[in-house]
Amino acid sequence: MSGSQRSDDTPVLITEAEPSYDDQQAARRKKYALMMSLRIPCLVAAVMVYPIWWLSLIIIAVSIPLPWIAVLVANDRPPRKSEHVNRYHRESRKRELEDAEHRVIDGG
Repeated sequence: MSGSQRSDDTPVLITEAEPSYDDQQAARRKKYALMMSLRIPCLVAAVMVYPIWWLSLIIIAVSIPLPWIAVLVANDRPPRKSEHVNRYHRESRKRELEDAEHRVIDGG
């Protein structure tokens, strides 16, 4: 094999297109499921450290906003890429057709 050939079968990215809507939604579902699954261990940990009431209270306080944050993350689409558009910019100085002074020849 020559050095320019690829040894694996992964496709080469030839476009700057965003991932498909289905791929974006699947990634958001995974994030949502992960964040919601963190709530149960938080509640179990709060019960396990119950003798230390202030630590238990902190753990419960952390677990309360998790569903709200999970919904926000799941509904958030990635930002659109800013595209560089090549635009024509005119020079800032005025373009003059003629000079201000004219040489006049009197034929008299």
